[in-house]
Amino acid sequence: MNWILLIIAGLFEVGFASCLGKAKETTGAISNYWMGGFFVCLTISMVLLYKATQTLPIGTAYAVWTGVGAVGTVLVGIIVFKEPSDFWRLFFITTLIASIAGLKFVSH
Repeated sequence: MNWILLIIAGLFEVGFASCLGKAKETTGAISNYWMGGFFVCLTISMVLLYKATQTLPIGTAYAVWTGVGAVGTVLVGIIVFKEPSDFWRLFFITTLIASIAGLKFVSH
């Protein structure tokens, strides 16, 4: 169950990073709404990370949390923010995903 919480926490990390990107692109009240989304996602992500670390090793949990967030944020950047998706960028995202899976398999 804590692995599921950890993955969800990582997805909320993607949410808060994406909200920051959208807040940067907007002004006024719309920007404030995106910042509100940032704080909501940040809070949920941190609470779920904390809950997951109650039974998972902190080093593994933190690495998986940041890995899920990094992969998700790069994918959102490519799809939503039209960032480049060249071979090397996709290659290293793939190796990051393999590393996250590896940590899951070697954790007790």
